[in-house]
Amino acid sequence: MLKLYNTLSQKKEALKPLKNKKVNLFVCGPTTYDLSHLGHARTYIAFDMIVKYLRQKGYNVFYLQNITDIDDKIIQRAKEKKTSPQKLARYFEKEYLKDVKELKINSVSKYARATEYIKQIISQIERLLKKGYAYEAKDGIYYDISKFKNYGRLSRRTALQAEDAVSRIDAAEGKRNKGDFCLWKFSKDKEPKWKSPWKQGRPGWHIEDTAITEKYFGPQYDIHGGARDLIFPHHEAEIAQMEAISNKSPLVKYWIHTGFLTIEGKKMAKSLGNFITIRDFLKEHSPRLLRFLVLKSHYLSPLDYSGKLISQTKKELERIDKFTESMARKMPKVKKTDFASKYEKEFEKAMENDFNTPKAMASIFSLINEGNSLMYQGKLSTADAKAAGQLLKKADEILDFIFWKEPKKAVPKEILNLIELRENHRKNKLWQESDNIRKKLKELGWYVEDTKDGPKPKKL
Repeated sequence: MLKLYNTLSQKKEALKPLKNKKVNLFVCGPTTYDLSHLGHARTYIAFDMIVKYLRQKGYNVFYLQNITDIDDKIIQRAKEKKTSPQKLARYFEKEYLKDVKELKINSVSKYARATEYIKQIISQIERLLKKGYAYEAKDGIYYDISKFKNYGRLSRRTALQAEDAVSRIDAAEGKRNKGDFCLWKFSKDKEPKWKSPWKQGRPGWHIEDTAITEKYFGPQYDIHGGARDLIFPHHEAEIAQMEAISNKSPLVKYWIHTGFLTIEGKKMAKSLGNFITIRDFLKEHSPRLLRFLVLKSHYLSPLDYSGKLISQTKKELERIDKFTESMARKMPKVKKTDFASKYEKEFEKAMENDFNTPKAMASIFSLINEGNSLMYQGKLSTADAKAAGQLLKKADEILDFIFWKEPKKAVPKEILNLIELRENHRKNKLWQESDNIRKKLKELGWYVEDTKDGPKPKKL
């Protein structure tokens, strides 16, 4: 039975959806004021894997993701760029969708822009005001956290700790409690605005998510995901809003959060000069590499990005590629061992245990090791090779990097000429000259793999 770690209960629980095999899943999407970074990639690749696994197991998953296309950061960046907030938001939304497509993140059922749900947002705020959970201040409508007795339950904070926190809390005059958050911001000059029963304005950050999820899922649903840094105040605010409106608890049955991503042990930040966007990464490396790099670690664990990790991941991809190429060859007529079946069970067991991709990957590399050993001994049958390939294809329906062939880059003519010259030396048994050319190729960033089908140039 599939178990997943629930941030709300802080333990692993068996997945039992509210309605049979139907799973409603919501993940917080991007705020479209800049290009997405490696931390975003980590979260969205992880949830893409989770959704693909659930669907492979027969769950009917509706994966909903919001796009925050109105926000203080968007307004500020638009001023800096001398453009409108809407144009800026649409531009970075388009760039975000380009990035996720590159990474084969294609499991999302619906992307929902915040500005297309103003009606639903206003409806929620009206109900919160009517029930006494919200109030009007000088610059907008605020949620009174003192009225919601369970505020802080998800993040394990008391109301006082919540007030002392400084994580994206709205600062304004006339707030009843320091931790109160804005539901509707009254508009300032030349800012985007919408009509409302109060003053013209725009939604606060937290209210868009519950308005969108109520529209598609109702007052309660199965899974909410996002990065760990969103637990407080964002996800805490969502719970407070929707549970106050509906009088139903919990808003979400299972909360899933991805771990932090650091760069060589440090928090990623523009001020530290280690801020890496997905676009930056893809200038130097393949999207396949990033996908594998993310899935090698458990989604809950911290992930430390480094040059050493990149190098190791590339080598592991080469091992996978060599094995899949080998399995496509014709094997000797020997007795079938059925060696792959045990690794299929190991892979399944790992995935059922809170989507444990590191253990699932370990089972794949154990399969590769044993498959290579049997092949070199001449004991691998065609049927075994086929079974191993089928297992990897099934795993790749979830992981989506194993059979992702990189586009082959043309080998420079200079390199091809050196390889041809080396072959001539080898045929004439001029070993020293042959070794000298190998050294020269290495200096130029290439090496030659000598195979029974002839020399194969490979980029170092």
